[in-house]
Amino acid sequence: MKFWKIFDERPISQRGEDLAARALKKAGYKVLARNYRNRLGEIDIVAKERDVIVFVEVKTRTGKRFGLAKEAVNYKKQKKLIRLAQAYLKQHRLFGKKARFDVVAIQLDDNEIEIIKDAFSIPV
Repeated sequence: MKFWKIFDERPISQRGEDLAARALKKAGYKVLARNYRNRLGEIDIVAKERDVIVFVEVKTRTGKRFGLAKEAVNYKKQKKLIRLAQAYLKQHRLFGKKARFDVVAIQLDDNEIEIIKDAFSIPV
């Protein structure tokens, strides 16, 4: 096996995104897009809950060695997600719509999925 394949996180992150999408649907969200990309980066899931557009960051952890999944969305990541969300709203002509940022934190070792609504907001 090649060295880089040992540290390839894609299967874990993909599994986390699949679990998150299912949990969101079960909670009443409608998934609009997965892995929305542009030159700025990627939003894991774009969904709609009632009349609110929800930008969802999925964090998956297999253990607690590097902290809890829900602690992994730092200020730098939040700024990036805000810019991506603004680009998505512009591209889809959704300015004026209510929007928020949720985090789905998945701890695989505990079989725990937590949807954190309004995890952060755009600074005023």
